[in-house]
Formats: sequence, C-alpha cells, structure tokens
Amino acid sequence: MTLKNYRPMLKELYAEIIKLETEEEAQKFLDDLCTIKELESMCQRLKAAKMLLKGKTYSEIVEETEISSATLARVSKCVRYGEGGYKSIIEKK
Repeated sequence: MTLKNYRPMLKELYAEIIKLETEEEAQKFLDDLCTIKELESMCQRLKAAKMLLKGKTYSEIVEETEISSATLARVSKCVRYGEGGYKSIIEKK
C-alpha cells in the first residue's frame, strides 16, 4: 500500500473511532478490528505510558507489563517527544 492510499484510510479510521460513545462500543469495535495480539500490544503500550508518566523505571515497567525493551523505548520517545497523544488521553477525565 502506498502512502497516497494510506492517508485517506487513516483519516477514515480516525473518524470512525471518534464516533464511539461507550466502553461497550469501543470493545466491540476493537475486538472486530484487531487481533488479540494487537490488542495486547496496545494495552502494554498504554500501561507503559501511564507508568512512565508516573516516573516508574524501565525495569519496573518491563516486569509489570512484559513489554519488550524496544517497544518501551518507542513508547518512552513518544511520551517525551511525540504529539502528546498518550498524555492527553491518560490525563482526560
């Protein structure tokens, strides 16, 4: 797939995601959209981001989440230098 084709589809995915109104809708959508492994990876990343924002160490995060060190490094980079997506969602009430 080319980048040209990818961007409109990504925009469409975002539009569908913001339609979700309840946890049940989100669960059904993500269960249909993603594999168990994809969901597990997203859960690990979100948990790792939360722990990083609370000041936890890499070793504590790896032990609790079983995330790979490479993925944790990517999450850490996003938390520190990314678009602020993790922080904005985590801090939202």
